Amino acid sequence: MSLLRRIERKQPGQTGTSQGSDQLPQPPASGSVQQRRAVSPARDAYIDLKTRVQNRLVAELDPSMDISRTDEVRQTIRQMYEAILQEESIVLSRVERERLFEQIVAEILGLGPLEPLLADETITEIMVNGPKSVYVERRGKIEKAGIVFESSDHLMRIIERIVAPLGRRIDESSPRVDARLKDGSRVNAIIPPISLVGPVLTIRKFFKKPLTIEDLIRFGSVTEEIVEFMRASVIARLNIIISGGTGTGKTTFLNVLSSFIPGDERILTIENAAELQLRQEHVVTLESRPPNIEGKGEITIRDLVVNALRMRPDRIIVGECRKGEALDMLQAMNTGHEGSMTTIHANNSREGLSRLETMVLMSGMELPHRAIREQIAAAIDLIIQLERMRDGSRRVVAVTEIQGMEGDVITTADIFKFEQVGYEDGKVIGRLRPTGIRPKFIDRIEQAGIHLPPAIFGVGDRLRGY
Repeated sequence: MSLLRRIERKQPGQTGTSQGSDQLPQPPASGSVQQRRAVSPARDAYIDLKTRVQNRLVAELDPSMDISRTDEVRQTIRQMYEAILQEESIVLSRVERERLFEQIVAEILGLGPLEPLLADETITEIMVNGPKSVYVERRGKIEKAGIVFESSDHLMRIIERIVAPLGRRIDESSPRVDARLKDGSRVNAIIPPISLVGPVLTIRKFFKKPLTIEDLIRFGSVTEEIVEFMRASVIARLNIIISGGTGTGKTTFLNVLSSFIPGDERILTIENAAELQLRQEHVVTLESRPPNIEGKGEITIRDLVVNALRMRPDRIIVGECRKGEALDMLQAMNTGHEGSMTTIHANNSREGLSRLETMVLMSGMELPHRAIREQIAAAIDLIIQLERMRDGSRRVVAVTEIQGMEGDVITTADIFKFEQVGYEDGKVIGRLRPTGIRPKFIDRIEQAGIHLPPAIFGVGDRLRGY
């Protein structure tokens, strides 16, 4: 019987079977105190073993070793690992030995318990609510993950490993940070005293293979007719805002829309954490920067938008407008940078316009409300509204044209609207349908040499299922 088998042997009074060799012994989610106490000695002994071996490896590894040469480093660690197990007479089964090795390598070279979650392509979001509470999102649904961290200190080490290479810091004086992983995944971390449950880490995973418009059609997020319309709108250089709540896929959709931009244009992308994956050749990527430890050196999205105007862009794409940069973005759209795009947080297009107005006021410019609305009405052509449905799917639920001003009010018209007809087998049944309104900017699309059939807007030919 191996060391871990002896450790994990069923304790007196414990019900059920012992943990299998392919999964760490976990404290039960519920049950009696006696049950939890029965499991904890096994888990504590395993953690002690892992920590002892890991600490010896770290102490004996050559600090000058180039850890970017992963295969060579793994081989070196394996040789040292086997030597330590033999020296300390630690007897493990083949499965246990490999599992322990992978966990230690993940701690030394990677992000510890997060590594299997990051490798799982079905997971889109990882949510760590303190060391013992980890959740993931799969196909739009949240579920508990089968991993835990050893302690808050362990989780803090992982967070610091993420932010340190980016020149970011997180401590009591600066308890919140936005960062990204090497693969582009978006990271937010927040720690005590702001968080009352210990360190909290949220990772929005980055698709290694960017989603394409064909993927969105297959998922039911859009229809082929809407894609035809959106492609025409991008080529015709309409200014577009993508609106939606948290987790509705705004950045993904912005990335897909940007794929329609002709390859001979100069594109500037501006983001807090670089996520966009534009495929055109002439792309300049700019990223904001937080202040340093002295509180200096901050570069905001607004700074970058202003600077972008001096870089001769054909189009400016801002990952997300949150504050006063909205004013500079509107001015750019109104001064020869048509075809620009951005995203905002809003639950519908009308609310999105109100949020834009509020963000312009955050710029510090004391402008009359009517003047702000005139800027918005003149700059924005189209709002595409996204929503995460009750079944977890993400869909375009409205495509809205900004038509102009009537008095002090911005006038809009829905060109396409999602129509839900049912809910079956846990799935929302419905389709994005035309409203019968042809947009006023159709002339601009035709001037770009693109002629859309009237049936796309539900006008004339009704034989296409509208």
